[in-house]
Amino acid sequence: MPRNVPVPAEQMIAALIPASLRRARPPRPPLPQLPTPRTGPDLAEAHLDVGRLDPSGRISARALLHLLGWPPGHRVTFDITASVITATSDPAGRHTIGATGLLATSAPIRQLCNLAVGDLVVLLADPAHDLLLVHPARTVVRLLADRRVAGDGG
Repeated sequence: MPRNVPVPAEQMIAALIPASLRRARPPRPPLPQLPTPRTGPDLAEAHLDVGRLDPSGRISARALLHLLGWPPGHRVTFDITASVITATSDPAGRHTIGATGLLATSAPIRQLCNLAVGDLVVLLADPAHDLLLVHPARTVVRLLADRRVAGDGG
């Protein structure tokens, strides 16, 4: 084809292009049910316990989970800040409380907090905020030792 001859622009033939279909929007999924607020004397206090990571990365925290009202199958979300795992109640959470009432932590979470099988952890349940904090015991020991050295009495 010679170079100086103009090439016609492509045009779609209307008969080959189907008309757009009008589609109804899919219904919106229902919003998840939020847990009902709890009342009682234990809401103002935080509760402590000590646990140990088993070979599967689970922590026995039945008493604190019961106090929080988190039965087996309850959904939670984990966040990590400064080697502390924060578990919060979340209907859309990716993690669940185990069938036997154990808190299961995934391998990436344990790696980020430098936790290994058999490590001790200090658990703090805060029913007023519906959360559970998991501190590596060595972190708590270091904080107490730092306070002692600083002369705060620890």
